[in-house]
Amino acid sequence: MKLYVDGVQDFDFLNMTSAEQKLKAATKIDARFYEAYLVLGDLLSKQKRYVEAAENYRSAVKIDSLFYKPLFFNLATAEMMSGDYRRALVHFNVYVRQNGMSEKNVKTAADNISNCEFAIEAMKHPVLFNPVSAGPGINTSDDEYWPSITADGSTLIFTRQKLQNENMEPSQEDFYISVFSDNAWQNALNAGAPLNTRQNEGAQSLSSDGRYMYFTACDRQSGMGSCDIYFTYLSDGKWSMPFNIGPPVNTRSWESQPSVSSDGKTLFFSSSRPGGIGGKDIWFARQNEKGVWTKPVNPGLTINTAGDEMSPFIHFDGRTLYFSSNGRTGMGGFDIYRTTLRDDSTWTDPRNLGYPINTYNDETGLVISSDGGKAYFSSIREKSFGKDIFYFDLYESARPNPVSYIKGRVYDKATGQLIKADYELIDLSLGKTLLKNSTDGSGEFLICLPSGKNYGINVSKTGYLFYSENFLFDGQHTMAEPYVKRINLSPVMVGEKMQLSNVFYEIDSWELKKESIVELNNLVNLLNVNKNIKVEIGGYTDSTGSDEYNIVLSEKRALSVVNYLVSNGIAAERLKYRGYGNSDPLGDNVTEEGRRLNRRTEAKIIETN
Repeated sequence: MKLYVDGVQDFDFLNMTSAEQKLKAATKIDARFYEAYLVLGDLLSKQKRYVEAAENYRSAVKIDSLFYKPLFFNLATAEMMSGDYRRALVHFNVYVRQNGMSEKNVKTAADNISNCEFAIEAMKHPVLFNPVSAGPGINTSDDEYWPSITADGSTLIFTRQKLQNENMEPSQEDFYISVFSDNAWQNALNAGAPLNTRQNEGAQSLSSDGRYMYFTACDRQSGMGSCDIYFTYLSDGKWSMPFNIGPPVNTRSWESQPSVSSDGKTLFFSSSRPGGIGGKDIWFARQNEKGVWTKPVNPGLTINTAGDEMSPFIHFDGRTLYFSSNGRTGMGGFDIYRTTLRDDSTWTDPRNLGYPINTYNDETGLVISSDGGKAYFSSIREKSFGKDIFYFDLYESARPNPVSYIKGRVYDKATGQLIKADYELIDLSLGKTLLKNSTDGSGEFLICLPSGKNYGINVSKTGYLFYSENFLFDGQHTMAEPYVKRINLSPVMVGEKMQLSNVFYEIDSWELKKESIVELNNLVNLLNVNKNIKVEIGGYTDSTGSDEYNIVLSEKRALSVVNYLVSNGIAAERLKYRGYGNSDPLGDNVTEEGRRLNRRTEAKIIETN
């Protein structure tokens, strides 16, 4: 009894090791010491040693199954949290049949009966799952977790928690960066100051091009609540001083685990703020035209529950959201779910990713590659190694829409020097600019191209002709291969010309399609900025039809462009037009792709004054 009393006192003061030793010693002296087994079960559950906890609870039940009926709830919970679903199902059912039990625990037990039934069935039909270590460049004896990857798969940022003293107590968390080359992740480097500090940083979301990042920091002087979301950007190879993004995203409550969309306009995060449905909910905010975050929106009961929802990840497609929840039917603890944004701005019912992706452990922090095929996550596979980062091939029905991307470097055509330029992504079907930005100091940029739309891209700089290209996924291109481009901008001078890749005509007609408007307006702006130049609009066709027909068609198409420019304020004397038919082809006239390249419109500078 002295060992038991002292053990309970140690437990009360959180001296777990001493408490465990004394309680186990008490059961060795008296193998039928009911209360000692009961307290041991509670102690081990608090340490998440659920298998051992269940063993001690069962020992108590064998001694007297009726002495303390609430014990069945604790026993069943420990069994479920260790993956012993069949026993847990039995004991939860025993518990709910008792009279006088806690109303709250009866409801939890009923929910967990559904979880156990789901888990037993899910384990009969496992999904494909073949996790592979991210390799020694990333994984060490310390804990590595919360991976975040760029759209081109070249850069991975993650959190590492180093274990540095003899008691193996965790030290601070820092960001580390690894690059993918020679078919492997290279040795990760500490991101350094000012990104890493003496406080803890983590739960980051890297932009699709790797040029900026949102992350979570707690207990900083600049913070509004216990944890807030911060922003930093990469300039000349160094991360900027992070700053708190402030209200309305951050409040006095807990805000964490941001995930930014590929266009940078939508930010998902988890928060305990008032007005939610459960303890922690998924929220999202949108950025307005001035770059200011608007009031966050709760997506409602479709996603959030009375439990906790955490670790959102919005895929590069901008429509597929993965998140973790402990408030839905699942394997127990936090499971990962997938939902998709419909065209009417509602979300599909979340779908559990299944066993063994989800287990009785907490699963959080899943991210998916841009092509939708590879998933990265953190897990403890061997306790001696701690948490490590793994990847696996995501099974087909759980994948998001694939996303391709264009990655370019912009050069001065005359000098060959890299230059900083502006670029925009255009939804051709809507004639709407989706994204405007500038390259980094090295003239590099990356833009994601989600499937299902036709896109135009425009790259421009004052003093140069602009560059345009289109990505017609409707029967023209596939998402399989990304686009890596060397883009040469021609200085504004006589003889230089540019292809108007996003000017389109109706079939066998010179009528301009509405998809051409954004490109034509860019040409209007160029001519308004450079009032000293005169240009010739040249029309070209493929070899289909007679030479005479093609000359006439190409000339009328060029005239249509001139007429549009004149109608938008460009003086007619600054414009000429000419039809070139099928002369000077850019591609073959055999394949559809070759003929598409040959059907084009060009603008050439013919005079300056």
